[in-house]
Amino acid sequence: MRRWELIGKLSANDAQRNFQDVLKLFPLTLPTASILDRSRRLVPTYSLSHWDSLLVAAAIEAGADTLYTEDLQAGATYDGLTIVNPFA
Repeated sequence: MRRWELIGKLSANDAQRNFQDVLKLFPLTLPTASILDRSRRLVPTYSLSHWDSLLVAAAIEAGADTLYTEDLQAGATYDGLTIVNPFA
């Protein structure tokens, strides 16, 4: 949206309104102590990188059962969270 705003395809008000709509649909999950602890345990269990384990831990803590990403192995399951590549 920011790029569209910069090139004039979207007004600043529309960009802000769209951003607020997205936040309503997808609430933020910040790295809490429990997310950091889960992340630390995921690294050796699943051989995940630090950043991948934070993403997986946050998704699990948020109650997600599916994570759409091209950055992790499609079909893999981490503590009940299934990875789906949206481009496959």
